[in-house]
Amino acid sequence: MAQENSHGNSQGSARRGSRPHRVVVVIDENSNPFELGCVTEIFGLRRPELGRDLYDFTLCSPEPRTLMRDGFFTLTGVAELTAADSADTLIVPNRPDTEVPRRPAVLAAVRRAHARGARLVGFCSGAFTLAEAGVLDGRRATAHWQWADDFRRRFPAVRLEPDVLFVDDGDILTAAGSAAALDLGLHIVRRDFGAEVANSVSRRLVFAAHRDGGQRQFVERPVPDVPDESLAPLLAWAQERLGEPLTVAGLAAHAAMSPATLHRRFRAQLGTTPLAWLNGERTAFACRLIERGEERLDVVAHRSGLGTAANLRSRLRRETGLTPSAYRRRFGP
Repeated sequence: MAQENSHGNSQGSARRGSRPHRVVVVIDENSNPFELGCVTEIFGLRRPELGRDLYDFTLCSPEPRTLMRDGFFTLTGVAELTAADSADTLIVPNRPDTEVPRRPAVLAAVRRAHARGARLVGFCSGAFTLAEAGVLDGRRATAHWQWADDFRRRFPAVRLEPDVLFVDDGDILTAAGSAAALDLGLHIVRRDFGAEVANSVSRRLVFAAHRDGGQRQFVERPVPDVPDESLAPLLAWAQERLGEPLTVAGLAAHAAMSPATLHRRFRAQLGTTPLAWLNGERTAFACRLIERGEERLDVVAHRSGLGTAANLRSRLRRETGLTPSAYRRRFGP
């Protein structure tokens, strides 16, 4: 997470700077439309429900006309590639033809952005663009699982983490696959503006507000064999009772199944464990309480189900990289 240590100060600039944080997306030949739609939904739309716009959003391309993936459509009317030179966050091209070298002009724009301290983001095969530009050497990153072996072979200096949704390495962030672009995009909004704003954006998307980046890229059974095995009722029930002494055994009992079966279904449907999900929900709720003005850490810890102020501090630092006091200064009322 962007924070007070090695991850820079992009949060503060996005939230309290003299101008909106500028997000620039580079589109290149054969780019994927889905990820373009994701970044437009998250960073480019007006937010009347929030009473303000979160980002200054720009699309740019090295060519006046850009043929998108498989010739689905041609993109015109976007800014020139020079727009990348004023980006606070630069989202790099992602394309299915990972073996085709990226344009030198695009790679040069990525290097310039990195040299001046801009935040870099790659969705799916965008990790190849970042690696080819040389900015990922010695850094953590992820890419789609089907390209993991090829990525390691071509870029051995990059610390690839192939079995996660996304990797936040401070000023460089990468998402594993197409849908994980939404996870990483919401993570960036949460990092820039806090949990309350990220929740508002996720509600508009009708998408889960928080899936930990460490979750697996894919689940064992994407489409359940039996529709009524969905965990949604249990999750909704637990979210209303986060301050209660919930346990994995208690969740299993409420769902009328054994803890082992509950664990298997969490892994299959959510790609995580019941305990990890519960801790993540409690930490997110604690963040919202702090953002709403609650200053007593023991009260936040109790109401969120984290128990003690010490545990709250530990969980908050792990999830956001910030202490409670730093989080309050950045995101409090």
